[in-house]
Amino acid sequence: MRRFLVALALAAIAASAQAQPAYKAPRNAFGQPDLEGVWTNASLTGLERPAQFKSLTIPEAQARQVEQMRARMMEAQSRPTDPNAPAPKAGQDPGGYNAFWTDGGSRLGRIRGEVRTSWLVDPTDGKLPYRPEGWKLYQDTLNAARNTFDGPEARPLGERCILGFGSTAGPPMLNVLYNNHYQVQQARDHVVIVVEMNHDARIVRLADKRRPPGHIRTWMGDSVGWWEGDTLVVETIGFHPGESLRPYFGSSLYLSPEARVVERFTRVAQDQILYAFEVDDPKVYSKVWKAEMALNAAPGPVYEYACHEGNYSLPGILAGARKAESEGRRPDAVDLSESSSEPE
Repeated sequence: MRRFLVALALAAIAASAQAQPAYKAPRNAFGQPDLEGVWTNASLTGLERPAQFKSLTIPEAQARQVEQMRARMMEAQSRPTDPNAPAPKAGQDPGGYNAFWTDGGSRLGRIRGEVRTSWLVDPTDGKLPYRPEGWKLYQDTLNAARNTFDGPEARPLGERCILGFGSTAGPPMLNVLYNNHYQVQQARDHVVIVVEMNHDARIVRLADKRRPPGHIRTWMGDSVGWWEGDTLVVETIGFHPGESLRPYFGSSLYLSPEARVVERFTRVAQDQILYAFEVDDPKVYSKVWKAEMALNAAPGPVYEYACHEGNYSLPGILAGARKAESEGRRPDAVDLSESSSEPE
């Protein structure tokens, strides 16, 4: 009898789960699924899988341990700076101010109820599939960007306040240390994605699919989109060559101007959009790689990111290089010991 009752209870639970209707996104005035609002991809999960994790998903208990450790670290780093601390010794790194202003997220990403250790789902090892020649191109470009101080044109776009650090502007749109908000605005024939860093607006054309001539390359590429059921599909090509290198600490990324990025936006809950994307770039990668990310609802408004091409840090960087040259030496080289995605 007990077994019968247990089986009956399990059957009732299964039937109840099957009876739950799938989420249906609300419609806007044009009858389209409503994606409007402010969303954030701030998360402890990144594009590639850290070495500490061996699988795409981990149990909730392990996730809570990681999140609690991160919380303790951020609490320590966010303490007020000691105003009585002595000045560093000559030539010593003065360090930086505290980290209260950062917004890298406090939780690992959750997709379909699973804790994700990387946004990458293919390749299954969670690593970008660089070709050997693509890896060399990436490393050479990264080395030139980090160690060339001849003028502002050679510095990364984030330093020049043209696009945000890493690939936050996208596509694909990846999370960074702070300013991870996106505001989606919809019209009948266009969707606009306003990126918090550097207040860029990517315009996705839904009606006019004509592409500009091949010699015209734009920041964030040229995006056209269409609806497949409740999913907004966006295809982007024609990237500006100056955007190929997207440096962000240990999560730098390289996309050639010939890359093709396909994104899929599906509202799966009142407070979440499933953001899936794939990158086809045979010049750099050995296969098309695919990823899934959660865009979570965030309170607005999105405030101004007050960065501009007159970034105060940039004259200081260049002035330091000129001083080194006047003393007959080259600026100090930057350590490039990054190997997380190096092909075997």
